[in-house]
Amino acid sequence: MSVQQERDIYRAAKWIDQADSLLITAGAGLGVDSGLPDFRGKEGFWRAYPGLRSHGLQFTDMANPQSFINHPRLAWGFYGHRLQLYRRTKPHTGFTLLRRWAKRMPYGSFVFTSNVDGQFQQAGFPQERVAECHGSIHHLQCSANCGVGISPADQLQPDVDVQQCLLLSELPRCPDCGQLLRPNILMFGDWQWDSRRTDHQLHRLEHWRQDCRNPVVIELGAGTAVPTVRYFGEQTGYRLIRINPDEPQTQPQHIGLAMGGLAALQTIDKVLQPAAPA
Repeated sequence: MSVQQERDIYRAAKWIDQADSLLITAGAGLGVDSGLPDFRGKEGFWRAYPGLRSHGLQFTDMANPQSFINHPRLAWGFYGHRLQLYRRTKPHTGFTLLRRWAKRMPYGSFVFTSNVDGQFQQAGFPQERVAECHGSIHHLQCSANCGVGISPADQLQPDVDVQQCLLLSELPRCPDCGQLLRPNILMFGDWQWDSRRTDHQLHRLEHWRQDCRNPVVIELGAGTAVPTVRYFGEQTGYRLIRINPDEPQTQPQHIGLAMGGLAALQTIDKVLQPAAPA
């Protein structure tokens, strides 16, 4: 660790220690330490989903509402596998550290994340303190947006041929109009996304922010390819700690740590913890 990085770690710990609230902003890089796949680049995507290589389909093709029209069984093979993967993935211990830090603060924490995996809720963060700006794979909506609303995906148990990325079980159907159900996720080129659940979450976040007097932002694994999370944290005007091994660049008044999420949180935690008695 360089001298500058060590100084930044101690400064980050001081900010956290002085804060009355913790705003956690998170992108896809946060899940890597939990073993979730990294979809960056078509080769990385195809390593995770080899069945889509033969079709020449990339992440932007599958994370697209048109895929449910053109390739419904492939689309649900992709999202069905992800749903099952996220359900069984255990969040890494960095989530526990964040919860412990927030517990010491008068106003606790709130999460703003572009991740659709539900890992924060699974790690014990209250549902009412999480805002998922791109929606959630654990909720469904009608692909025709017929007005039936958003429903939990708890009863959906997709049977997927992983090698072919193909749904083998029945396609989920809207109970109202019979059209295909899809995840309640904001996709590329998506004019049919039902944002009502996310809108309510963002309203609760803004209400929480009104009470906070000395907040600090910890940004984890948010890249520049889809910069929603980075922009949100910066526009708050709060002190910001950006943790990103590849893109730690930030404004002079903020802290940028070129480290993985779990490693950075563990290093900061060692500074925050009082020295053990001899």
